[in-house]
Amino acid sequence: MADPSSYRPKPGQIPDSPGVYRFRDEHRRVIYVGKAKSLRQRLANYFQDLAGLHPRTRTMVTTAASVEWTVVTTEVEALQLEYTWIKEFDPRFNVKYRDDKSYPYLAVTLNEEFPRVQVMRGKKRKGVRYFGPYGHAWAIRDTVDLLLRVFPVRTCSAGVFKNAARTGRPCLLGYIGKCSAPCVGRVTPEEHRELAEEFCDFMAGRTGTYLRRLERGMAEAAEELEYERAARLRDDIGALRKAMERSAVVLADATDADLMALAEDELEAAVQIFHVRGGRVRGQRGWVTDKVEAVTTADLVEHALQQLYGEESGDAVPKEVLVPALPEPVVPVQEWLSGRRGAQVSLRVPQRGDKRALMETVERNAQQALALHKTKRASDLTTRSRALEEIAAALDLDSAPLRVECYDISHLQGDDVVASMVVFEDGLARKSEYRRFQIKGFRGQDDVRSMHEVITRRFRRYLAEQERTGAWSAGEQAGGDPDPAAGPALAEEDALTEENGRPRRFAYPPQLVVVDGGQPQVAAARRALDELGIDDIAVCGLAKRLEEVWVPDEDDPVVLPRTSEGLYLLQRVRDEAHRFALAYQRTKRAKRFRSGPLDDVPGLGETRKQALVKHFGSVKKLRTATVDEICEVPGIGRKTAETVAAAFAAAAPAAPAVNTATGEIMEDEEPGTGARAADAPGSAQDRRGQET
Repeated sequence: MADPSSYRPKPGQIPDSPGVYRFRDEHRRVIYVGKAKSLRQRLANYFQDLAGLHPRTRTMVTTAASVEWTVVTTEVEALQLEYTWIKEFDPRFNVKYRDDKSYPYLAVTLNEEFPRVQVMRGKKRKGVRYFGPYGHAWAIRDTVDLLLRVFPVRTCSAGVFKNAARTGRPCLLGYIGKCSAPCVGRVTPEEHRELAEEFCDFMAGRTGTYLRRLERGMAEAAEELEYERAARLRDDIGALRKAMERSAVVLADATDADLMALAEDELEAAVQIFHVRGGRVRGQRGWVTDKVEAVTTADLVEHALQQLYGEESGDAVPKEVLVPALPEPVVPVQEWLSGRRGAQVSLRVPQRGDKRALMETVERNAQQALALHKTKRASDLTTRSRALEEIAAALDLDSAPLRVECYDISHLQGDDVVASMVVFEDGLARKSEYRRFQIKGFRGQDDVRSMHEVITRRFRRYLAEQERTGAWSAGEQAGGDPDPAAGPALAEEDALTEENGRPRRFAYPPQLVVVDGGQPQVAAARRALDELGIDDIAVCGLAKRLEEVWVPDEDDPVVLPRTSEGLYLLQRVRDEAHRFALAYQRTKRAKRFRSGPLDDVPGLGETRKQALVKHFGSVKKLRTATVDEICEVPGIGRKTAETVAAAFAAAAPAAPAVNTATGEIMEDEEPGTGARAADAPGSAQDRRGQET
């Protein structure tokens, strides 16, 4: 590991001008390329105290052995040079977008004497008109099949074309009218090129003029009693409309735009792009990237724009590019895009209207792409096995942790403190064994104390189940009833289940306990286990900020490589525990509401407060009720009724009922219009989780 001070340039050597810099390792390989408005200020950030650097940046500067730079005139030139060098050197510490597939395009080879319509992948070629990309090649072929009866352009390969020209016989498509057969001279090269250009115009969105022309031709043929030609034109119009229906209009005014959205976590990001041409979605593509450096959303957008338009021809860059965040600074990127297109390009974030609605659709696609990527990665048995082995090696465990339990605390400013327990077995979530905890002993933002309580409660139940299971087994081995002195026998419903043959409830221990937090939470969990005399269960914590793994009695965390499958699995476990805890906390918060003075009535719990509001219809009506009317509510005695009436009389002004989940005033709310259980956050599986 190199010391950055050993190759740090002197401040006076670095120019204060725009440029591009390269970090090289000891073997002279380029490991990172970056650009800067001021090289002096940017490079100074890399040579500060290592403790203040992001972990990935710290790894990069300690891997490097030298740095060099190239001065340019403008930031636009810096952007172009940075992209060129990234493509040339493929640095390991730069963001790398990798296509989740090779996207097919509909291509028209206008550079040939007889243009051909075909499916193309890979690098684009000069003189070829491209449409797309499409999600699947069959979607292109279906569209082309519909359009060939109207635009009978050549689709055959060069070999088939030459063979037909040699024999004087067209292929099957020529016989059935889906090719104009230029190979045998049915049309001239000029007529065939005109057909190909009309095909391109139609695919580019200029459909109205051509449809109107066909409709006029159909009407004229009908007036001249040429019904066969009219019927053929009618079928052509139907085929064109069917092809158009496959791509619905999403933006008015025949807008040409690309919409880009991101979904990201600490280690990865998914990018989705919708290509809109003529107001219609003409194609979609997506990437997934590893975050090999400390990057913001704006940085990811800039890298994605370079990836998307760096090798495209000018006509592939639309007039408008909509993104979730603008690069900083935005002017050089916008000028670079305008230079690629040869005309002005608008780069902006949509705020409202149809474009914002379509951007939300693209965002949902990005989220699904990231979730699908994670699912594919998690479902691979070999990958899961490697992840468990990496965790065992990092934590110095005797064997791979086949059962992992993770705990998280959730509250809202100290209220409604809850906890979650999620279970992963063999690297996969086992939702039937999730548990939820209410922290009732105290209120406040004390996650350490809450974690200690939850771990204590869970493993105290585990010890109790072990005792009950042992008593049951001892009785069976003796051929009689369990020993009463050994503790209460297992009830019938607590015996081994038929599905998996293991005890229910908390009788099955984990090999690893993961807590959401750092050193304090880990110490609390370990202390709880020690107090119960449990020493055969490993404990670790995963801190969100830097994704560090903390273990008990260690001053420094375990830093797993960012490409580690073990770290990826720990993240999934932690994120699932956080999601499950947050869903439960929101559900409880939605059910609880504050009723102004009713909260100050001693001995009046949530059940009787809700009964009062339900009986009178609202807190406003309850405020004007007499003591005798309040006594009519089931469960409310006269003393309590007098206390309630006095509480409302003392309140000046009276506080309205407030739903703490939404902040909405509930004074005039009719019975039954409050928060419903079906509206509470969390999936059906979450609501089935057992509360302890």
